[in-house]
Amino acid sequence: MTDSAVLYEKIGKTALITLNRPQKRNAFEAAVSDALAAAVKAARDDRSVRSVVLTGAGGAFCSGFDLGSLEEGEDGTFAGRNLVLGFHDWFADLIDLEKPVISAVDGVAVGAGFSLALAADFIFVTPRVRLLPTFLSLGLVPDLSMLHVLPRLVGLAKAKEIIFSARPLDADEALALGLAQAILPQEQLVDSALRFAAQFDDAPAEALGMAKTLLNRSFETDRQAMTQFEATAQSLCGASRYHAEAVRRFLAKEGLPYRGAVRPAS
Repeated sequence: MTDSAVLYEKIGKTALITLNRPQKRNAFEAAVSDALAAAVKAARDDRSVRSVVLTGAGGAFCSGFDLGSLEEGEDGTFAGRNLVLGFHDWFADLIDLEKPVISAVDGVAVGAGFSLALAADFIFVTPRVRLLPTFLSLGLVPDLSMLHVLPRLVGLAKAKEIIFSARPLDADEALALGLAQAILPQEQLVDSALRFAAQFDDAPAEALGMAKTLLNRSFETDRQAMTQFEATAQSLCGASRYHAEAVRRFLAKEGLPYRGAVRPAS
């Protein structure tokens, strides 16, 4: 699947999704939203896709919503609400995708573009990255789940400081806060993200997917409820062919089929 606004490539077992409006620094508008929805659905529905890398073309990740694309004549009372909920039609599928997602972020990630980067399980950045939570500068509140995700990553007080100040975060601060996994040279960013993603090719897809789903809900679920979810997931995984083969190989001292992914060096 190829689209003028978003490119979708399958590289090995990884889906590479590239925002492709470099002339506007990959800003969001209707065509991008529609194409992203199709790309996320393709990655979700293709069982041979084991991971996703999300990036932007032309030296920028995403400059947020294209304010110039708003149509005149829309009901101002509800236009913003409808716009945000429309984006969440596909954004929820991305953030809940039961496959590892890596954001490869170069240049700017502004507003909703910053939120898009945060939808990933891992974020790789270049030295020139700027993460810009500019919402309050425009008299708006953060959207695309930043209010939910950011406090869980950096803590409530730090999230308030970042959002209230509307200041840019550079690569070093993103790494120090744990938002970024690694700082990589611009020319190596996407290839490094793809190599990292390929390490999940042999991971048990169902077990990884359930672990991600439960982890994403762990802050809203009490321990007793999580214990029940954990027990159910473990029962399903324990009855899988993957687990049976892993046990056989372990007992035969043949080595496990999945040895885990290695964190990239900054």
